[in-house]
Amino acid sequence: MRRASKGDAAAQALLYKQYSKAMFNICTRMTGNLNDAEDILQDAFVIAFRSMYQLREAAQFGGWLKRIVVNECIRFSKKNTRWNEWNDQMNDVPADDASEWWTSISLDLIHREIKGLPDGCRQVFNLYVLEDYSHKEIAESLAISESTSKSQYWRAKQLLKERITAQIQVHG
Repeated sequence: MRRASKGDAAAQALLYKQYSKAMFNICTRMTGNLNDAEDILQDAFVIAFRSMYQLREAAQFGGWLKRIVVNECIRFSKKNTRWNEWNDQMNDVPADDASEWWTSISLDLIHREIKGLPDGCRQVFNLYVLEDYSHKEIAESLAISESTSKSQYWRAKQLLKERITAQIQVHG
């Protein structure tokens, strides 16, 4: 870690090899496409390597890098996502239902379908479900209203359920 923070390319390459796959998965899940994910991943590692002097403990690198990756995905989203305001009646979206139906479905299928969601839905779903952001934090991060965050999440759940149900019916 110390060598990587001093610009040692071999040490940085080792860190990249160790963390790039997991961070790339976050990027693809949040952007929905490989090209943008690759660009964001590269930018995130450049930021991390330039800022490593700020990291106090080597053991924190993974979580610190993940935060950089998620923030870069959010930054990308703010520039590239057009937010659809769903019908005003969706502003009173029902609270999360108790059944988290996706917990019994293959992670590969869920991952594939998340990537296919419309941009806004995908961003909110990832931040809320997988990164544990609150709707308030999502709204602040993406410069949208809390009701937009909630309606995008609700819409994402509906689309995922429809698409995954259709996939299961077709492919078993």
